[in-house]
Amino acid sequence: MTERPLEPGLVRVALDLPLRRLFDYRSPDDPPLTVADVGYRVRVPLGQRQRIGIIVAVGVDSDVDPEDLKPVGEVLRDLRPLPEAWFRLTRFCASYYHVPLGQVMLATLPARLRTVAAARTRAGRHLAPDRPALQPPPLTVEQQAVLGTVLAAGTGFHAYLLHGVTGSGKTEVYLRLIEWALTAGRQALLLVPEINLTPQLEARVGERFPAARLVSLHSDLAEAARSRNWRAACGGEARIVLGTRLAVFTPLPELGLIIVDEEHDGSFKQQDGVRYSARDLAVFRARDSDVPVVLGSATPSLESWANATGSGGRGRYRLLTLRQRAVEGSRLPLVRIIDTRLEKPQDGLTGALLQAIEQRLQCGEQSLVFLNRRGYAPVMSCPACGWISGCQRCAAHLVLHLVDRRLRCHHCGFQTRLPRQCPTCGNQDLRALGRGTQRLEMVLAERFPQARLLRVDRDSASSRKQWTELLRRIHDGEADILVGTQMLAKGHDFPKLTLVGAIAPDAALFAADWRAPERLFAQLMQVAGRAGRADRPGEVLLQTQFPEHPLYQALCRHDYESFATAQLNERRQAGFPPYTHQAVLRAEAPHMAEAMAFLAAAWDCAAVAATAAISFYDPVPMRLARRASMERAQLLVESPSRRALQAFLADWLMQIETLRAPSRLRWHLEVDPLDL
Repeated sequence: MTERPLEPGLVRVALDLPLRRLFDYRSPDDPPLTVADVGYRVRVPLGQRQRIGIIVAVGVDSDVDPEDLKPVGEVLRDLRPLPEAWFRLTRFCASYYHVPLGQVMLATLPARLRTVAAARTRAGRHLAPDRPALQPPPLTVEQQAVLGTVLAAGTGFHAYLLHGVTGSGKTEVYLRLIEWALTAGRQALLLVPEINLTPQLEARVGERFPAARLVSLHSDLAEAARSRNWRAACGGEARIVLGTRLAVFTPLPELGLIIVDEEHDGSFKQQDGVRYSARDLAVFRARDSDVPVVLGSATPSLESWANATGSGGRGRYRLLTLRQRAVEGSRLPLVRIIDTRLEKPQDGLTGALLQAIEQRLQCGEQSLVFLNRRGYAPVMSCPACGWISGCQRCAAHLVLHLVDRRLRCHHCGFQTRLPRQCPTCGNQDLRALGRGTQRLEMVLAERFPQARLLRVDRDSASSRKQWTELLRRIHDGEADILVGTQMLAKGHDFPKLTLVGAIAPDAALFAADWRAPERLFAQLMQVAGRAGRADRPGEVLLQTQFPEHPLYQALCRHDYESFATAQLNERRQAGFPPYTHQAVLRAEAPHMAEAMAFLAAAWDCAAVAATAAISFYDPVPMRLARRASMERAQLLVESPSRRALQAFLADWLMQIETLRAPSRLRWHLEVDPLDL
């Protein structure tokens, strides 16, 4: 059989569709496309609609007769073609996470660049302001050692884990490394986990490098600004890119450095659509581009810690350490445990914590009462008949938000008015069980009527403007007591804040999720680090019924290393990541039986592709078994070999895609899941 010759007039295009294939079109006649056009966006017909796609190849052997193919409608040359490095990154993402290549490629572009109506919108050029750069502060001995290590290794690929205690000056190290990259004529990519961390960091980076164009990329930007910033990065005009997880895909023609701040944060893992880890892709991109990557955190993920310390025969990253705070005279806060078995809290607050807050008020210092639960109370109930405020669409409770007198589901967004009486028995004496930040705020306002209280959570800071105003008020000393969730736990420096009180953290100690202790330790360590950042000593009061727990004891010593070592030993014995590699197949349908039946059929398919290196667990309902009116179940697959798991998943997915499923059933595969 003779091989068909390549057709120079055929073009292969990636489209944003849930199909594991690319699409062939005829090249325009005038002028015909060549391999130099690979990477340009195109407008092409698909059925009765026009769509934006990306040229991935020119001159291809199509399975369809060329005469039956439709022509490309228009080649959009308003941008330079997407570079080969971007193609390698998106192909790796599609391959590793087993998602269609077209979905990955198009999802990485700003919305204006992947919609027909706005695809040719041009952006204006922005010039950096002409002002002198701020003088950098002197480096500590530890900072000098860290920088010396990175600079001595040079510009090629090296992966570093920068473990620095809170307040140790990790950001200053980042800035010095960015300066190094800029001086070499290269671009720098700085990734942060959340939008709320960008205003403060953006201002600091901009002040340090006023002559280098800095752009931000995150979902809170207006589409016009996002498109403009992306274009500036892609064209090489922007020299520093500061962004959240999607920014890892931004084309940077002169990339010289990647930094991932707070690398442990779960926000770097996309939880819908293309479920990728931006941190892991950053490491791949750095290796592929032969540039250094620095992962920084006060509480590194256990996977990164294992990679840096050689646990389990690893040692892929080089460990850099900052053990002391950078500001002279600043020390890590004293952590004291309050045994709530001996001192019973009243309205969630012990006498010792209230006394400590009073002392700070007298000294003109700020206190933070930390409770990672927004709203007034987690649930409403009827003491007469036992009714509980459950969500109609989820297997979860509706949270009482007393400020606007609503019950809200924090999982699906459903909300309803506060009932005047029990919907089951008519009893009007409904009660709020537990407490959230709104209720804590009211209790503190009654106890300290002279104090200025400020609540900081997703309700009070739902927009970037609100968040920026809250930060300004805290920095300007316009608040005495802060009541906050994890929004305040990381990345912030409040000079007057000297006391942190942690309320009700114990539930995470015994959660079904085996990652819960890691998350709890990181959260408490981060929020504790907000206290005493300047020259004033800090103190942390931790209310708990389990004062002897090893997690709390390690926290008192600020001893991340011993906590991480103990956790990794437990995971090794249990066969949990990073000593095994996991993927989970999830299905959701209007009825649980449909989801379970689909997973059972997928189980049967697995038997065809399975090897001895692959282990399966029975299909089971998810912990939140019902969400947004859909019943949810999952099937876990794991292997000690990443390569064996990847090979199995590729074969298994081909089998699953042949299954017939109910029309309303949805399913997806997640590689390296964070939540089970």
